[in-house]
Amino acid sequence: MLIIDADTHIAPTGGAFALEEHLRRMERAGIDKTLTWLKPDYQGEEIEGHNRYVYDAMRRYPDKILGFGWADPTVSVEHAKKMVKVCVEEYGLYGVKLNGAQNHYRIDDPLLALPVIEEIATAGVMLAFHIGADFYENTHPFRAERVARMYPEMPVLMVHMGMANWDMNQAVVEIAHRCPNMFLVGSATTERAVMYAIKTLGATRVLFGTDAPFQRPHVVRATYEAALADDVTSAERDLVMGGNAARLFNLR
Repeated sequence: MLIIDADTHIAPTGGAFALEEHLRRMERAGIDKTLTWLKPDYQGEEIEGHNRYVYDAMRRYPDKILGFGWADPTVSVEHAKKMVKVCVEEYGLYGVKLNGAQNHYRIDDPLLALPVIEEIATAGVMLAFHIGADFYENTHPFRAERVARMYPEMPVLMVHMGMANWDMNQAVVEIAHRCPNMFLVGSATTERAVMYAIKTLGATRVLFGTDAPFQRPHVVRATYEAALADDVTSAERDLVMGGNAARLFNLR
């Protein structure tokens, strides 16, 4: 079984976010590959160096790191669009993440977010949204639904799927049911939410994620394995733990 963690963070700031520490955690947890982006506390144009750090990690460990870029339209829309181009055309990253919670904008804002999302869609890569109960007005799933409906061919990753807020979890699942291009990353959320998503949408729409290093990957994996062992088939478990991500990323 291929194990792919669909939500991890690294950064050139070192400590828990250093690439070497990231690889150590992966090995301890028995994780084969990680979808990896920067940590959300950079300042302004520091995003460029952080995106490069993710790129360098993927270049050094292409069999382990599935790099994603990050764009922040509050720096400026043009800067965010530039980041999309650099991350896709120069770095060959798999997609771009937008985080309206930490970066303080609505993810369907017609002036800030949508021009950047258009750039991502045109580039033909995946879009990831932070979908959390923190600053939920900026990242509520109904905003993601508007985007997903505008670009039905673009896969949209719903990272955290509402975190530990049951009302948000239910809203995410309900909206994903209407948007077949949405895929839910069950990181920093609850076992109840993950199992509800699997039972409602099917195992093909849910991805294992840990939010490392904010959470400990070996602990999160053990929790997933225990929950899935009781309630889904082994084939469904394999999809959630890595098969779905492998399909989305065209991994062989």
